[in-house]
Amino acid sequence: MHPLHTAIAQEQEFCARNYHPLPVVLTRGAGVHAWDTAGRQYLDMMSAYSALSFGHSHPRLVAALTDQAQRLALTSRAFHSDQLGPFLKRLCEVTRQDMALPMNTGAEAVETAIKAARKWAYEMKGVPEGMAEILSCEGNFHGRTTTIVGFSSEQDYREGFGPFAGGFKRIPYGDIDALAKAITPNTAAFLVEPIQGEAGIVVPPEGYIAAAARLCKQNNVLFIADEVQTGLGRTGRLLACDHENVIPDGLILGKALGGGLLPVSAFLAKTEVMDVFEPGSHGSTFGGNPLAARVGLEALNLLVDAKLSERAAELGPWFENQLRAIASPLIRTVRGKGLMIGVEIDPAYATGREVCERLLAHGILTKDTHETVVRFAPPLIIEKADLNDAVEQMRAVLGELETSRVRKRA
Repeated sequence: MHPLHTAIAQEQEFCARNYHPLPVVLTRGAGVHAWDTAGRQYLDMMSAYSALSFGHSHPRLVAALTDQAQRLALTSRAFHSDQLGPFLKRLCEVTRQDMALPMNTGAEAVETAIKAARKWAYEMKGVPEGMAEILSCEGNFHGRTTTIVGFSSEQDYREGFGPFAGGFKRIPYGDIDALAKAITPNTAAFLVEPIQGEAGIVVPPEGYIAAAARLCKQNNVLFIADEVQTGLGRTGRLLACDHENVIPDGLILGKALGGGLLPVSAFLAKTEVMDVFEPGSHGSTFGGNPLAARVGLEALNLLVDAKLSERAAELGPWFENQLRAIASPLIRTVRGKGLMIGVEIDPAYATGREVCERLLAHGILTKDTHETVVRFAPPLIIEKADLNDAVEQMRAVLGELETSRVRKRA
């Protein structure tokens, strides 16, 4: 793609440079593929950070969207709609939660969870006002609001945005002893990703989630799982917590909940937790709007009807093993669960972005994270033949980079 492509030039002139996109201009998508303005086809192995789990423009979801858009799209929560109740009922049923509070973005749902945890701590646990503390992990990514970046361990997310709110403490990820030591009588909640996505697809030790949930229960601390990326089939179960038979006290969902068509998120919890909210204590003009509710309900039904969790459970290990079988010194490790996999690249040979740029030239769309990890999180509707193509292109790209590195050394 020419660097002076009109669309790229316009973005560079008029859009804040808070992203560093790969040099491709996409104009159409269908299923697991997308096309650029020159008509070239690409295999989407990123799914918009897992938001496109159903692929681009799935016919069932588009039909639900267009039908509802012609009926009723927005009311605000000042009135009831005929779509919100059925959506939240289904969402609570499949996640085994009591109640849900609908929002729009994942970050909004995280902020909702923070408010719920603090209010629960004051009203139900008896923590002194203003003293509630929430534990999070090193390497966490829960969103981009000023509150959330305040408890991030990534300097790039924090720099220039302070002062930050107090009431948060970070502990090492995957370390159950660190969690035990950090809990105090003022601890309201432990907020954790079952798999850390933006940190580089970091999978905790087996049993960690279950042990953390038990420890929280023993200490009257809310166990809140951020499953914005891992939820809704991505890891081979409906929720990543399901791998260890954990039903969290609070659950955060987003991304795929909107079917890849619009932002839909939710904070779900036990009745005891959700009852801290009363009229006026929290809200969102667009949260739970009829259009979002209709698409969200159809997305949940499609997930179950198409057995997409089961597909991820079947194809994920096969795909991961194929990536592991690539004989290349550029690969340090391959890790993940289901169809959420990271390939860590040896920086002595190349950066993650260099790999992604070459994959782009080979017709594969994905994006690196933390400079060294190439992520693979394709739509859950993907076929094995497409995954095999991604493996072959990855093998070819690594071979090119290895040859190029050897030539440079010579």
